[in-house]
Amino acid sequence: MNQQGEHRSGWSWWYLLFLIQFIAVLWVPFYNSAEPVWAGIPFFYWYQMLWVILGAILTAIVYFATGD
Repeated sequence: MNQQGEHRSGWSWWYLLFLIQFIAVLWVPFYNSAEPVWAGIPFFYWYQMLWVILGAILTAIVYFATGD
């Protein structure tokens, strides 16, 4: 263990990026509709699948920004 006076608080402003995903997915009235349809898939479903990908990207950004 290399302890050279570096102090990490355990919290970073980068974690606020998780709020974007949290609000976008849990605010159901925003995406509770069938239109627009994309490739035959209703908006309700492809919106959620899009956030799976965006959530992974946001998680990677936070991981690398706050990495040890």
